[in-house]
Amino acid sequence: MPITNLTKEEFIKVLNLKTDFLAESVKELIHTKSNNSDHTVLIVDDEINNLQLLKRTLRGKYKILTASNGLEGLEVLKENLDSVSLIVSDHKMPIMEGTKFLEEANSIAPDVIKILLTGFSDIEIITDAVNKCNLFQYVLKPFNPEELSEVIKNGIDKFDLASSKSSILKDLKELFYKTIKSIASALDAKDEYTHGHSMRVTLYSIILAKYINVPENQLEMIEISGLLHDIGKIAIPQAILCKAGKLSDEEFVIMKTHPSNSEKLISSIKKLENIAPGIKHHHERWDGRGYPDKLQGENIPFSARIIAIADTYDAMTSTRSYRKALSHEIAIQEIQKCAGAQFDPVLASKFVEIEQTIKAAKEHPEEYYTKYSSLYKEIK
Repeated sequence: MPITNLTKEEFIKVLNLKTDFLAESVKELIHTKSNNSDHTVLIVDDEINNLQLLKRTLRGKYKILTASNGLEGLEVLKENLDSVSLIVSDHKMPIMEGTKFLEEANSIAPDVIKILLTGFSDIEIITDAVNKCNLFQYVLKPFNPEELSEVIKNGIDKFDLASSKSSILKDLKELFYKTIKSIASALDAKDEYTHGHSMRVTLYSIILAKYINVPENQLEMIEISGLLHDIGKIAIPQAILCKAGKLSDEEFVIMKTHPSNSEKLISSIKKLENIAPGIKHHHERWDGRGYPDKLQGENIPFSARIIAIADTYDAMTSTRSYRKALSHEIAIQEIQKCAGAQFDPVLASKFVEIEQTIKAAKEHPEEYYTKYSSLYKEIK
């Protein structure tokens, strides 16, 4: 069924259930044990007999790298960051003790599993090592090779599970991102004159947000809000959306329902409910004469104030069924003119400051979107 013809219930179902096809692959990723020979274990020990014993214990099960002290171990780790899954290190070594080595290794490769071999059972030493080194386990010496082999196997299993979860999360993010973009694109396609509108509004919004140093965790919210800001137009008749002339009073009343429609749709989806207010209020005005709730000034959600500027700029610089596009220069003049009335005066001023970047983004939207998008970067 085309997305543009979805009812509210069908739309929610699409967005909430699009991840179903990943279910089987998720189970497979979590429960599948990888081939041990794909893993590399780094052994660090200054005693040659211990080093040889460890190599014999693990030979044939994993790829083995060795180092005779902590400094050498760090160099080997740096050279093999993409392949090392687990480190086994002795505690008492010259040049750099095992706890210090593992602490440094943790800052370089926090996801690598770390095991400490120690002849000390002092609880303070062990606790310090666990806390500072992100230690998976410590093994008291003299160790039983079979028991150590089992500990290492468990560590490798943990590494596999963590890697699988990371891959799953990335897949889910990519799916979510692509679903949001496809819905926004399908909505824009209802009207040939609005093709690409949602992406451009999103692009201008995140360029402005980054320019004013909006925290990273808010950038994703603003990006999703921009992509879905007009989703409520699903419920607006095609004849009104694509009307060539001026809307009648009755038609304009219907058109003005789209922000509230958007809020109702979005708030029904748990992952998106926190962006609903920003979407609902992107047609409010700084002076309180906007819609749907006539909010004024800083009572308007911050993301809505950003999107309002981006949305208006794109509307002015795009050809519509009822008029030709205005130039970039005229659109910027209008935003300056309406600062403090239609727009947040501070945000409008900042938008004008970066008008050359906005103009370049307008001319090369795909290039700039990949450069500025937080969602896009997360899945790459």
